Amino acid sequence: MSLRQLLLGFPRSLGASSSTRRLWWSPSLDTISSVDSWRGQPSRSRAHWNQVVSEAEKIVGYPTSFMSLRCLLSDELSNIAMQVRKLVGTQHPLLTTARRLVHDSRNNLQLRGLVVLLISKAAGPSSVDASCQNYDMVSGIYACQRSLAEITELIHTALLVHRGIVNLNELQSSDGPLKDMQFGNKIAILSGDFLLANACNGLALLQNTKVVELIASALMDLVQGVYHENCTSAKDNHITDDIGISTWKEQTFLSHGALLAKSCQAAMELAKHDAEVQGMAFQYGKHMAMSHKINSDLQPFIKEKTSDSMAFNLNSAPVVLHQEFLGRDSWIKQIGEAQEKGRLDYAKLRETIKAGKGVTSAIDLCRCHGNKALEALESFPPSEARSALENIVFAVTRFS
Repeated sequence: MSLRQLLLGFPRSLGASSSTRRLWWSPSLDTISSVDSWRGQPSRSRAHWNQVVSEAEKIVGYPTSFMSLRCLLSDELSNIAMQVRKLVGTQHPLLTTARRLVHDSRNNLQLRGLVVLLISKAAGPSSVDASCQNYDMVSGIYACQRSLAEITELIHTALLVHRGIVNLNELQSSDGPLKDMQFGNKIAILSGDFLLANACNGLALLQNTKVVELIASALMDLVQGVYHENCTSAKDNHITDDIGISTWKEQTFLSHGALLAKSCQAAMELAKHDAEVQGMAFQYGKHMAMSHKINSDLQPFIKEKTSDSMAFNLNSAPVVLHQEFLGRDSWIKQIGEAQEKGRLDYAKLRETIKAGKGVTSAIDLCRCHGNKALEALESFPPSEARSALENIVFAVTRFS
């Protein structure tokens, strides 16, 4: 039985254009003044996003949502899936991760590999390399660049699986028996390591030391960024760090932007492009990833249907900006007012944050990074691949 057949059997309750076109946003002119104006927009944004990604996948030759599944459907991980089924009935996050990787592939979760393929096609072959490697190209993309896209997805998937490790010291009785949660942690570690091992093997087969160095440094950035996030979330109180938005951006680049940025640069290196083209690819990947992360951070504040009890990250972009505008002392006071019987009332705090400037400022920041991503694309020749990259930016920065 394949991994897809096994995981699709899990209860559903466990899952949770023209190439010359430009759209520039000015925070002073385009800031949305009322959160109420976003009601009804997220569902239309999701449909638009799916359409943009579906069209982009046709340009690169095949659906990238199944790139990492080629490894996930192997016999080794099918055996792991048999063990994962033992966690049904618990609240171990590995179950949710597994369902999202298989069932939600229709929602185009595999963004990073798609961007790597698109930017590879947008750049095309290098003038110094075109004569000797054109035979290796399919749909305008080298085979080694397609391998790199799969490696990028495997690394990202491994990170998602590893993030499903539970802090056993914070377990509640409703989460499930301790032995089951311990077992789930072992499976998360082993399966994540398996994916990373496959990614490293594929990376070695590329036989390019600079690409290996780039992806290795991206892995180092990921570890550093996630370590900081875990240290912050492990605090017993609900008062977030007074980091400021500049520090937030530095930390977010490590945990969410470095992999895509350096993968885009590595794709240019594989095609023997010069340092300038590699730099522009890096900038696109960096700012695209930052926009995508800020968009994700904004969802609890702009979704039409949001559970009152749904927790959100207190170190997300809207909250950090809200704290920066408000001042540290006032923020601590608001945190205290939102606590009830030692627990944080997220619904109350969400409304408080929405009434401030943090959410609208986060939208402006998302669009600012989108503009920088578009600027980076100007060095690439007009093509349908470049248009698709632009459309992805427009979709990520669309809030109305």
